[in-house]
Amino acid sequence: MNLFKRLFKLSSAEAHSAVDKLEDPIKMSEQAIRDLKTDLDNSLQSLAEIKAIAIRSRREFENASADVEDYKRKAMRLLQKASVGELSQEEADKLASGALEKQNQSQQVAERSQVEKDKYDRLSADLEYKIQELKGQISQWENELKTLKARAKVSTATKKINRQMAQVDSSSTISTLEKMRSKVEEEEALAESYGDMIQSSRSLDDDINQALNKSGGSNALAELKAQMADQSSEKKPGV
Repeated sequence: MNLFKRLFKLSSAEAHSAVDKLEDPIKMSEQAIRDLKTDLDNSLQSLAEIKAIAIRSRREFENASADVEDYKRKAMRLLQKASVGELSQEEADKLASGALEKQNQSQQVAERSQVEKDKYDRLSADLEYKIQELKGQISQWENELKTLKARAKVSTATKKINRQMAQVDSSSTISTLEKMRSKVEEEEALAESYGDMIQSSRSLDDDINQALNKSGGSNALAELKAQMADQSSEKKPGV
């Protein structure tokens, strides 16, 4: 009842093909465990049948043993009746002989039943041991299958991530970044160029007016200072 034997119940070629192609081992394991549980159910049914035979054999032994003692007592009573004159000796001997013959037959039945009882008791004990062992194996394999399922999920996720990472073209990524950098530098240079064009487009009149504005600002400052000086001198005589 090895699990791996269950996994390869198909022909040898088909089994090797399944492994080579990495067909779903989880489903195969689940099917193997289902098969083992079916075997367990069949074994339990067989155990019940064997126990039933053992029970019948024990009852036959007990009944036959009781008959042995009963026929012995009857033979003794018949002989006792002859001894007290209740039966003729000839009739008592005949009936007692018949009772002893029945006793002998019952003894044979008891011995045969005892042999069968002992046989089926041993078979029952052996089968019970194997059933318990099979239950333990099924429980162990079910736990291992749970672990296998968890590991399969992790490995599948890991494989997917690794595959995606492996498909990333590093050279393509670097090329894209270089193009972006070149584009940004081009835009920056263009902006600076437009700035230079603005400066170069100023006319001579713009430069003259700018110079005059600066001078006008200086004259206004001088006039303001002069006014303040005049105001200060007008206040002094009145002091």
